[in-house]
Amino acid sequence: MADRRSAKSWFAKGPEPAPPPDREPPGTGGPRTITAELRDGPLKGRSVEAEPVEGRPPKTIDVPAEDGVCRYCLEQWEQSGQTAAYTFLYRV
Repeated sequence: MADRRSAKSWFAKGPEPAPPPDREPPGTGGPRTITAELRDGPLKGRSVEAEPVEGRPPKTIDVPAEDGVCRYCLEQWEQSGQTAAYTFLYRV
């Protein structure tokens, strides 16, 4: 008969994996955001941070304003780098 003290338990709980970080570790390029430059409309000249969608700037962004929310869309569909130009659509 086998010694039960030396048998490993199949039900032992291992360490839980660490949750994924919200941001990239230091030295890897910083947070995963792009700078959206607002080219016209009520918020002309301002810049806001936006999260990329599948590695690209989002097609539209909603930006809080003093009197509501303004919706902006990409000025051109093909843009590269960490900055993207947006044009005003309408107030939400």
